[in-house]
Amino acid sequence: MSQDIILISVSGRDQPGMMSRLMSALQGVSADILDIGQAVIHDELALAVLARVASNPTARDQIERACASDDVVVRIASVQSPEQVMWSEAVDESHLIVTIMALSDGVEAIQAVSELTHKHQLNIDFVRRLTKAGKDFSGTQIPRLCVEMRLSGARTSANDQQHLQQDLIQAAERLGFDFSVQADTVFRRNRRLVVLDMDSTLIAEEVMDELAKRHGFGDQVVAITEAAMAGKIDFKESFRQRARLLRGMPREFLQEVAESVKLNEGAHRLIKALKHFGYRTAVISGGFQHVGEYLAQDLGIDYVYANTLEIVDGKMTGEVIGDIVDAQSKANILTSIAEREGITLEQTIAVGDGANDLPMLSAAGLGIAYHAKAVVKENARHAISNFGLDAILYLIGFSDGDIEQALAQGR
Repeated sequence: MSQDIILISVSGRDQPGMMSRLMSALQGVSADILDIGQAVIHDELALAVLARVASNPTARDQIERACASDDVVVRIASVQSPEQVMWSEAVDESHLIVTIMALSDGVEAIQAVSELTHKHQLNIDFVRRLTKAGKDFSGTQIPRLCVEMRLSGARTSANDQQHLQQDLIQAAERLGFDFSVQADTVFRRNRRLVVLDMDSTLIAEEVMDELAKRHGFGDQVVAITEAAMAGKIDFKESFRQRARLLRGMPREFLQEVAESVKLNEGAHRLIKALKHFGYRTAVISGGFQHVGEYLAQDLGIDYVYANTLEIVDGKMTGEVIGDIVDAQSKANILTSIAEREGITLEQTIAVGDGANDLPMLSAAGLGIAYHAKAVVKENARHAISNFGLDAILYLIGFSDGDIEQALAQGR
């Protein structure tokens, strides 16, 4: 008996039992399901089924009658063999995930991204809103939107992805939104380790600068710090220069600074949610071990790697104990932690703001420049410039609902 391939589209007011009625009708005509998808947005249903049925003149009538309703439109179209071949190939094609984060209603951002996907010959297969409408994480009525798009098409190679990303960077800078482009791989859905820089990333301050202010060398240290973070001077040399200016400072100053630093927006929420979801966390910093350990104890961070200042008779000597944690050290430590946890680098996320974070960001499966210097944003694959640290959860794929459920259970 000959067979037909048909595409059944059901749209209109959602109602209980629609899927069951359609499946019963398909069973009645001995259909094979080749593909299926459904979405409900504000009680509006969009259901589509690609099916193979026996060439029977009454089959379509049976399906239409099963779904018939005043509030529902049923369309059944024949699919020719070439289209079926294209569908079979599309099932296995690579996909991209684009995450759009806008501190607005998001219309301009979504329009710009949609236009660029068309320019790059990509199709938007799926769109999912991750934020709750009209509210931020704390419930404040501030326009805030994050959506996740899944793209498909022939142009999803790493080179094509880079070209798309370059166009998106220009649009994001023009319109003021954040975005991320990731290959939709098993690793994207299975990240297990999140590593953060400390100064100006996890916390708002540069600890070295705060210490120097207390010791009377604030301006000198700030100038050296800015040059180092911009990549203008070697980090190790800059660190030694700054550390020497702390000679004679009492140990108590270090604890005072540790207790006074402010976490960046979303830090508590990020770490708490990650712990609930089973992620491991780490601080890898060119700052100070004492401050990192203080924050780790407060937040429950699993690993801390930073620099240890030498203290003799209760005062800093201006020297550093052991090797200085610099740019390459950060990447090496990330690799070491991943090996210890039994995961691949593709399963890691690294977040930083300075030039000395770039090797670590490049090594990680997902490297994020957070409110970063220009040189970092230009070289990093992903950037967050308008949202807090908890926006990292969006890039992993968690929604506000997921996060709130995790935090409620963790109380």
